[in-house]
Amino acid sequence: MAEPETQAPAPAPWPVFDLNQAVLGFADEVAREPGGAHIRRCYACGACSARCPVADHLAGFDPRRLIRLILLGQRDPVLQSPLPWRCSTCYTCQETCPQGVGFTEVLFAVKNIAARAGFFPPALGLQPDILRAHGRLLEITDFENKNRADLGLPAITERPAHYQAMLARFSLKTGEEA
Repeated sequence: MAEPETQAPAPAPWPVFDLNQAVLGFADEVAREPGGAHIRRCYACGACSARCPVADHLAGFDPRRLIRLILLGQRDPVLQSPLPWRCSTCYTCQETCPQGVGFTEVLFAVKNIAARAGFFPPALGLQPDILRAHGRLLEITDFENKNRADLGLPAITERPAHYQAMLARFSLKTGEEA
């Protein structure tokens, strides 16, 4: 006797959106960002969502739906959502899209807008502190240098001064030089 097939649980539904609260220029805002130019090409065929490896494992992650929400002017729900930050940037959606929307690039545009508006994962806000302290996002310890020596590679010394100078000139809030 064959065992019954099991199905993955249905994704959590998105809340119902009030289109009277739509920000009509949101799609234009995304289109003006680098990477967002082709957002309006999407005709919701679903090829991106069908091939997305993240959508297979993360309930609620649906590239087609994110694009639709952008086009419907749902600025705050999109920018405040953790979903754009969960994209693996594998580019499978871009290889699949018959319209050349460039969903991964659109998400870079959305994340740039979100970050300027103050919506980003907490760990992202820690990166400047790590760069200031170590000059790189990963601290190099004796453990890493011992492994490098075992492989015949030279030790790495941290030189954070360059990054400290760069971060002093750069404003994280605006993305422009101070």
